[in-house]
Amino acid sequence: MRSIRPLLAATGLVAALALTATACGPDEDGAAAAKPSATEGSGEQGSTGGLPGDLGEALEKHGVDPEKWKNGEWKNWDKDTWLRKAEDFVNPVIDGLWKPDRMASAEDPARTMAAGDLSAGQNASDPVPAPVPAKPEKLPYHRHAAPVGKVFFDSPKGSMVCSGTVVKDPKNPGRSNLVWTAGHCVHAGAGGGWYRNIVFVPSYNDQGKSAAQLRTAQPHEVAPYGTYWADWAASSGEWISGGGPTGGAGAPYDYAILHVKPEKGTKSLEETVGNALPVSFDAPEIQQISGMGAWGYPAGAPYDGLLMHRCVDRPGRLSLGAGTPTMYRIGCTMTGGSSGGGWFVAGPDGKSMLVSNTSIGPVTSGWLAGPRLGEDARRTFGMMSDKFAGR
Repeated sequence: MRSIRPLLAATGLVAALALTATACGPDEDGAAAAKPSATEGSGEQGSTGGLPGDLGEALEKHGVDPEKWKNGEWKNWDKDTWLRKAEDFVNPVIDGLWKPDRMASAEDPARTMAAGDLSAGQNASDPVPAPVPAKPEKLPYHRHAAPVGKVFFDSPKGSMVCSGTVVKDPKNPGRSNLVWTAGHCVHAGAGGGWYRNIVFVPSYNDQGKSAAQLRTAQPHEVAPYGTYWADWAASSGEWISGGGPTGGAGAPYDYAILHVKPEKGTKSLEETVGNALPVSFDAPEIQQISGMGAWGYPAGAPYDGLLMHRCVDRPGRLSLGAGTPTMYRIGCTMTGGSSGGGWFVAGPDGKSMLVSNTSIGPVTSGWLAGPRLGEDARRTFGMMSDKFAGR
């Protein structure tokens, strides 16, 4: 497996972080080379909608009929039945729901903040960074940033899209099915519950095709590694209880981890993609980081959500108010849709590690902010890894 190494510019900033996959991924013509394995997967299959056994029990607990759900019951967003507690997550697989045209029409769940939203913490924040133009990732994506992809989900407002990253699972080395994203990409926060039909598509639009070209694209050009459904999700209690339309008090805790399973086949996500990034909860102090890179699929104007972009900048501090953790902030012109995309720094061994994700940005764009992953994030991640240990 090739190492993940940063390319350092003369200034000392990380000019680009190589997130390349190995030969385990798509072959030379872009066709998926991964073969399903009869013994590999995220868990034992139950009789309720193809979900692992414990999730089938969760469906029954909440009175969810998988067949009715698949036939449209999921479109019922009645607040009295909208599941919101951490243990209430359910996400039955609906084969073929996320067709290419449905993916292309998904909108961004922008988390933008006006200047007044930031005034409470300005004394603890560093100066607003200069905008850093987002650069398109090199093509094809499976060769340059295979672990990065798009997270699609349904909300009361319609189909939505975020970004996500394949991350390593300590309890399933080499066979991870974990995806890191933002909390607001899976849960509505204080005003709602878990979103529905959550899927992850690594290296989405691998060839960087336009909207017109995608209408006639082959499946492997849209989703070179296939579509992966979340069979469990975990976010912070602070996001679930305090997250809001512009981040709110939950923004410093705006992260989530998905455990996924393929819509077709049983091979693990990491084996199929050929790579996964380690998550660090012990990143250096902000002033010690010379360069931090953010990846994602910006969908708000002037972007259309079809192309992967990246920004690299020296991070600063952003405080939303007294008593809340300081967030990372970098200059970046990416917009909504890049939410949930991973932020990476070079670790002690020179390899890239995930230390944050895109959470919020200003109405006018120009910068992005993400949570600093501390002990609360470590515990959430550990519980997710433990839940699926050896599965």
